[in-house]
Amino acid sequence: MNTNFDAVKLAVEAATGGKNTILFDDLGNPSIMVRIPKFKISDVIAGGSQNVHPAFIVNGVEKDEIYISKYQNIIVNDRAYSLPMQDPKTYINFDQAKKACESKGKGWHLMTNAEWAAIALWCKKNGYYPRGNNNYGCDISYPHEKGVETYEYQGKTGRVGTGSGPVTWAHDGSDSGIYDLNGNVWEWVGGLRLKDGEIQVIADNNAAAGVDMGANSSLWKAIKKDGSLVAPGSADTLKFDYTVDPGTVNANKGLAKLVTTISHKQTTEDPYSAGAFEDLTADSSITVPEILKALAIMPHGEKDNHGDNIWMRNLGERLPFRGGSFATSSPAGVFALHLVNPRSTSSNALGFRSAFVNL
Repeated sequence: MNTNFDAVKLAVEAATGGKNTILFDDLGNPSIMVRIPKFKISDVIAGGSQNVHPAFIVNGVEKDEIYISKYQNIIVNDRAYSLPMQDPKTYINFDQAKKACESKGKGWHLMTNAEWAAIALWCKKNGYYPRGNNNYGCDISYPHEKGVETYEYQGKTGRVGTGSGPVTWAHDGSDSGIYDLNGNVWEWVGGLRLKDGEIQVIADNNAAAGVDMGANSSLWKAIKKDGSLVAPGSADTLKFDYTVDPGTVNANKGLAKLVTTISHKQTTEDPYSAGAFEDLTADSSITVPEILKALAIMPHGEKDNHGDNIWMRNLGERLPFRGGSFATSSPAGVFALHLVNPRSTSSNALGFRSAFVNL
């Protein structure tokens, strides 16, 4: 054994049957990670293809596993770390979160939407939706489930320590799971955005390879009705639109709809769309392609009333948060998708999570 960390790493792996491990950045500093083995789309979506889920394909190469931070991240010396019982880092914008992850060395990256979707789909397939701090220190439906307060908000508990809640707050309901995917703080994810309502992605899980995700990156691709990736702005690409005129200031205009033509373009920052993710529908001319289901951008299968919401604006560039915060209440959860804010956003309820893949 070269360091005490070697012994701790072995102990973590032994205690979790290899489901958890400790990975070290290029300075030798540890993060506790959860190993997610490769699976096919058909493993998590009934009737899905035999294709490997995109979370396990990076630059055309299939990966046997990905590693996800067990905990929402903190920052030490400008680098992201996954450690228990910490107050998660907040007041961080998208580009800062991306940099904090990639600064750790090759293979480290901001958790991508493809990776988040893989976990959310696994949860749905296995009939388990993790609970969490979505109601000021506790779960809205199970108020006896609480974490350890690390931040007070307006006289109430706001954020809680990473992993300080019960095992029901882990993605698989066990000590070996990924904690706080429901609530505590929203989490930036990479590789997905809306641009004037057009759904754009970076292919497969290529966003895990430290690529350019800037506003003008040539890697952003739109999606055709057949699921193929094409240049942004191409004809008949898939978009999210309002179902009615965005209308007056501060109007919440209901659930978005999948379309190929924007009919209700908003012109000011104020309106937004919100509603239950699993109630999303598509225009009658669209058969939802598998890629949108695999990336948890559109629902699949039977409704199970998990309650997670989707929010969106179809004006300008909007980057995704996932999961919910301590104030989101019942709309929080593993399928919660927030496509309302620009990349410059930061708040006391918005953080991030790093991930790792061997490159």
